[in-house]
Amino acid sequence: MQKENQTFNIAPANRLTEVSEYYFSRKLKEVAQMNAEGKDVISLGIGSPDMPPAPEVIDTLCVQAQQPGGHGYQPTNGIAELRQAFARWYHQSYGVELDPATEIQPLIGSKEGILHTTLAFVNPGEQVLVPNPGYPTYTSLSKLLGAEVVTYDLKEENGWMPDFDALEQMDLSRVKLLWTNYPNMPTGANATMETYIRLVDFARRKGIVVVNDNPYSFILNDRPLSILSVPGAKECCIEFNSMSKSHNMPGWRIGMLASNAQFVQWILKVKSNIDSGMFRAAQLAAAKALEADESWYQANNRNYANRRHLAGEIMHALGCTYDENQVGMFLWGKIPDSCVEVEDLTERVLHEARVFITPGFIFGSNGARFIRLSLCCKEEKLQEALDRIKQAIK
Repeated sequence: MQKENQTFNIAPANRLTEVSEYYFSRKLKEVAQMNAEGKDVISLGIGSPDMPPAPEVIDTLCVQAQQPGGHGYQPTNGIAELRQAFARWYHQSYGVELDPATEIQPLIGSKEGILHTTLAFVNPGEQVLVPNPGYPTYTSLSKLLGAEVVTYDLKEENGWMPDFDALEQMDLSRVKLLWTNYPNMPTGANATMETYIRLVDFARRKGIVVVNDNPYSFILNDRPLSILSVPGAKECCIEFNSMSKSHNMPGWRIGMLASNAQFVQWILKVKSNIDSGMFRAAQLAAAKALEADESWYQANNRNYANRRHLAGEIMHALGCTYDENQVGMFLWGKIPDSCVEVEDLTERVLHEARVFITPGFIFGSNGARFIRLSLCCKEEKLQEALDRIKQAIK
């Protein structure tokens, strides 16, 4: 006798109604299905570096992974060698002095840091300020944790910088965090000391913590900056950084945050109740990666510069315009007036040219007339994408 399946009246947590599946998670399923059908889609969507870390980084991982004593749980605040390496890197790269014992917290990637920082500072019902356009995870994780998301505008006519006059006029009585991200993703707008100084002043006067997400400062950028280089910034700011973009290590899931010792301790209190430290060999390899000299970054950027040229050609083929001064591993372009909606263009390119590009609306309403191209694609594939688009878009 066949057993009948029982149906249970179970509902998910209410918080799931606040978010949808991550756009790339959903869209890449469609791309995978197209590939399974033999359509060979070229993806210019996600910013996942396709070049490897330096050889000595991989060698360090292999050697350390063979040490019998390195496979146990690691300290939640990271091993001393990695914290010290991050401190040296910040001093050499940004001119920022950090105490490796108290002012640095290694992370299992920046998404983890967004989660832990929000839990440490924001009560349910309190508000966070999120840029529009901006990284979708700032919004989705805030909503999952019961925070109220308030957007602030970044606009093309202002160089994608915050409108401080508009911020001053907002009711900030329930705001705990302001998320910012320079060099900016998705727009490629570079960091400026003027913006950082104004953000620090705004945070101190309003009693708000500014969190600057800073993973792109070494990609096609000859002037890396940190908000923590502003005097007094550590009192009211937190900065994230990541090995994913700067050192071609996205799958390693190694990042960090830096701030004053009290803020770091609060975040560690959350983190220590959620996870443990990363694999010791991976941390030692990351410390090795942070020793890279200027020539390594230059070689990496030569590859990105060549790809950027081809991405610019793709923008022109699509009738899009873009700012030549962008930095980072994406190219952000404005669609032509002839396009009614951005998906009219991106869906046509996907299904007729078999090239996946990102519509800007996923980053917020101010991105609705833009597309984003990833430079994490080999030159020959970018050239092929250009050729396909020219053939399909006539």
